[in-house]
Amino acid sequence: MPDTPAEDATGRPKVVGRVQATVSYLEMLKRPVSAPLQPPAEGCEIVKAIRPTVAFYRFLYGTVGGPWLWWSRRYLRDEELVAIIHDEKVDIRVLWVHGVPAGFVEFDGREDGEVELAFFGLMPEFIGRGLGRYLLDWSVHHAWRRPIRRLWVHTCDLDHPRALAGYENAGFSLFDREQSYENLLENMTLPQHVADRIIEAP
Repeated sequence: MPDTPAEDATGRPKVVGRVQATVSYLEMLKRPVSAPLQPPAEGCEIVKAIRPTVAFYRFLYGTVGGPWLWWSRRYLRDEELVAIIHDEKVDIRVLWVHGVPAGFVEFDGREDGEVELAFFGLMPEFIGRGLGRYLLDWSVHHAWRRPIRRLWVHTCDLDHPRALAGYENAGFSLFDREQSYENLLENMTLPQHVADRIIEAP
């Protein structure tokens, strides 16, 4: 898990820079017709995290998202984070492999008629085992168990290099793209595939 960044005068992690990113927005407007994928290995279990503790959620978020500069939930104070992750319309599922947390997915159903795949990813040690494809397929089928019209997700080019293609292969279609900036908190480093990108002042 990434080191805990220093806090500023407001009690939030200190923002030390920002980096330009291309953000892609994708959606799915029909439930999948294919059968769900089977787990790629024995010992896989996807479990709902019911009212997860702040510490456990920050462990998941920081370990999965740390290599890809996920910062938005790390920037929230504990009470702000709890208000989201304990909301009855937010569904957090953890992928366990032989009793070890291997990744997680967070569904945000707070908007009527749609679900956002708010966060999705694997622990670094579990990447490359076929688990990401399995978890994403499971997530799509799980989301469409609700009476929704739309499932959507966004990703950016700071994320895993195969993230965008993975969503498209799972049945999502690109509907928008924009240039944006992502904040860097203390102790964050750029992913290797964007290591030459300019870090600007916050």
